[in-house]
Amino acid sequence: MYTQCPECFTVFSMDADILGRGHGLVRCGHCNATFDSLRTLVAHLPPEPFERIPPHPTDAHPPAVTVPVYRPNPQQVTFEFDPDERAQHRARRSTSTPKFARTTGRRAGRAWPWVLGTTVLALSLGAQLAYAERTQLLENRLVRPWLDRACESLHCQLPPRHDTSQLTLVSRDIRPHPSVKGALIISATLRNDGDFAQSYPTVEITLSDLDENRIAMRRFHPREYVSDTRVLAPGLAPGTTASLVVEVQDPGRNAVAFEFKFL
Repeated sequence: MYTQCPECFTVFSMDADILGRGHGLVRCGHCNATFDSLRTLVAHLPPEPFERIPPHPTDAHPPAVTVPVYRPNPQQVTFEFDPDERAQHRARRSTSTPKFARTTGRRAGRAWPWVLGTTVLALSLGAQLAYAERTQLLENRLVRPWLDRACESLHCQLPPRHDTSQLTLVSRDIRPHPSVKGALIISATLRNDGDFAQSYPTVEITLSDLDENRIAMRRFHPREYVSDTRVLAPGLAPGTTASLVVEVQDPGRNAVAFEFKFL
């Protein structure tokens, strides 16, 4: 089965496992856009060359499936008890105490292994929850200073914070490429207005016409516009600026406006 990203038109191979995990919702590995893969899901690709896979029309009523393949038929199992045996069982259940609930002097002194085991399990659960929510914890203004101090004492380094609301586009420019025909050079300067260092953002550049209709769009990851990997690790320091220059294909004369967005 195949589906196509509606943003960058990349075609991907799909299987039932991927469809089931996202309930049809997937993320494009090329442009990072999230889309419904069921809209263009097909068993076979159209003849090449092609630009788009036609989306499926939406029916007013869900289509019916009429060819069954398998239908479970669990068997009901009943148990018959002798009346006298059932009465004895009820008497034993009402008067006896379960073995695990009985307390003796010998077991009372061995409570510490249960307390220790419960404590270890609670700490393990807390660590798993912290790892699952690590992104939110690293960006939290109240928690992050404590994590920085703890990591400093442990001689480790946390990844820089990420807050696009603290980034300002100082300048931007687009011009024809001086040496490559049919290409454009887009340059911009961004500034970190936060009081903390933060990671370089993913930059989304959109080209549109006079009616604000989108003609082309592409997302540039930090490694695509920052060549020095040593600059990426510490992030963008507070109050500093960074320049980015990218080269793109000229989409034509209709592209008269462009827009920057930080992700």
